[in-house]
Amino acid sequence: MLRAAIYARFSSENQNERSTQDQIALCRDLCQREGFKVVAVFEDRAISGSSAVNRPGYQKMMRASESKSFDVLVAEDIDRISRDQGDWHAARKRFDFLGISVHTATGKVTRLDGALRALMGEMFIENLVVHTRRGMEAVLKDGRRAGGRAYGYKSLPGKPGELEIVEEQAEVIRRIFKEYVEGRTVRDIAGRLNKDKIAPPSGLRWNASTIQGSAQRGNGVLQNEIYIGQIVWNKVSMVKDPNTGKRLSRPNPVSKHKRAAAPHLRIVSDEVWTAVRARRRTIVKPTMHRVPRLLSGLLRCPACGGGMGSVGLHRGEPRVQCSTYRESGSCSNSRMVNRNKIEAAVLDGLREVLKDPEYWKHYLKVYNEERRMLASGTIRDRAKLERRAGEIKRETERLVEAIAKGTAPAEVIGPMLKALEAERLSVEEQLAAANDQDKVVAVHPAAIKNYLADIATMREALDDGEATERPELIAPLRRLIHSVVVHAQPGVKGAFDVEIKGRLQELLGAPFLRRSLGGGPLVAGEGLEPPTPGL
Repeated sequence: MLRAAIYARFSSENQNERSTQDQIALCRDLCQREGFKVVAVFEDRAISGSSAVNRPGYQKMMRASESKSFDVLVAEDIDRISRDQGDWHAARKRFDFLGISVHTATGKVTRLDGALRALMGEMFIENLVVHTRRGMEAVLKDGRRAGGRAYGYKSLPGKPGELEIVEEQAEVIRRIFKEYVEGRTVRDIAGRLNKDKIAPPSGLRWNASTIQGSAQRGNGVLQNEIYIGQIVWNKVSMVKDPNTGKRLSRPNPVSKHKRAAAPHLRIVSDEVWTAVRARRRTIVKPTMHRVPRLLSGLLRCPACGGGMGSVGLHRGEPRVQCSTYRESGSCSNSRMVNRNKIEAAVLDGLREVLKDPEYWKHYLKVYNEERRMLASGTIRDRAKLERRAGEIKRETERLVEAIAKGTAPAEVIGPMLKALEAERLSVEEQLAAANDQDKVVAVHPAAIKNYLADIATMREALDDGEATERPELIAPLRRLIHSVVVHAQPGVKGAFDVEIKGRLQELLGAPFLRRSLGGGPLVAGEGLEPPTPGL
């Protein structure tokens, strides 16, 4: 008797949750008629079939096929397996190699039949995009908003796309425009709003970027034309990255923007709008190409934990400052620090610790003991963790079902789903740690030697002002560093300490660590220290 695996999928949260159940029931009937024994069932809910990489059920099914745990794959139709020709043909070639046949409700799928149906599935997606855009343009022509809801407005119940002004938020919008015209910087405006405890459109606080926006994308409070009664749609296009399956937005040229008058949504006068645009033209500078730096995006403020970004030159030397302080004024750390000196301190610190064999012996001894202790505790709690993993899955399914049925608002359920997902990942990591309890970490000598050579070269380039011209060195060194906390007290000129938090992956000869746990962070003030318990 041939062993069969069933795959089912539906693509939208608006579809009935029973969709996959109905598909599975149909496939079970087919298996019974054909004499197949069902040994596995895989499903993906509310996930598009236009990409294969972001579907966990599909990926699990493909992994099962590699172990030859089934002989036949059964699905309602080809478009349930994939709506992308490339993904379908890649899967078919793999199935052919593994000796697995594909059956649907209409029978066994041949190479020609599969190719034609995969083409039809992809064309369906393309036509759906065209029809959706046409529908959204019709919404725009009716004076309704085709996109999301902007700050200052609320949706009218039972009237899709129709908005009305929220006067309390409209006053905040008028205040922002007024203060900007009066000469205040966007950072000052954000700081004053945070000080007055005015809730931001999203996130924890107002930021300069929330107000300023991006000139290329035309977003931000000061650039949103809905505040002068103009609805603008199609500012960006959504494209799917074929490698990750994630949807990304790309700015559209102004010629592709769609506009519609909505005078009932006006909050700001034309005079104020014109004054804001005039001031922006005198301030906004063209975007310059940024040369990658060794620590770009890795510097952290000790006061708030936020990033530190470049703030220009002082006596010809580049400086960095807490971005939270600059963006919203909600951090007390105003200290500016010489970026070149930070980079030099980090490179010198890494070089000193990497060449000290006694450090590594002590570090790895402490690290391995800590891992064994944590893993042994995990084993005792394995049953409890596995039980909790099942509870998390069921709770997640119930919340998703509540959203799909409309019995609970998505804005309430969303944070609960995020919390469950974070807990799920934590439980999986703890279970993985238990499986690796007896494995010992060792340092790869060649890796240390290579890094020492790279650090020495980068240090020389830094002294000569040529560090940014060595991108081949920047990438491997950045993989060694997780983050750098710059401890610089306000009022103490020139003095600062750096705390390096590093990664072990690049120096270890243990493949399992690179694959799952990621290793404990290396922490250093003047030198690196062993990991502390609980990391």
